[in-house]
Amino acid sequence: MNKQEARKLLRCHSFIHDDLEHPKMQNGFLGMLRPFQGELIEDNFHELMTIIEVLADELEKPSVERELIAALWGICQYTRAWALYPDSMLQRNNLLTVEQINTLDDWIDTISYAVMVLLEGGGREEALSNYRHES
Repeated sequence: MNKQEARKLLRCHSFIHDDLEHPKMQNGFLGMLRPFQGELIEDNFHELMTIIEVLADELEKPSVERELIAALWGICQYTRAWALYPDSMLQRNNLLTVEQINTLDDWIDTISYAVMVLLEGGGREEALSNYRHES
């Protein structure tokens, strides 16, 4: 995956791509949560981690593009708001199992840690250490 492909996929996973009919808009990371079809798509998480790895040097620059941060922040925040908070729409409607809640929480923790480390200039190896440890 090159940087251009990574950026396009990130826009899809964060539901900010212009093509609303793109399959990743429908079934990407945020797309799989709304409307929730009862299943988490693990490949979305792995693809996001690959995107972060491909874009790591972009995230370590002194000045980072707003769209990159908005997309990554949006994925984390919307997942929390829609699925992880106790009064979120998916929990309030009993649409998630405890295992799914824990999985999403782990995924968002891993994503946000990787982005934080890269933004702080901590390097790709440390940024992806939690992910590589889990995989």
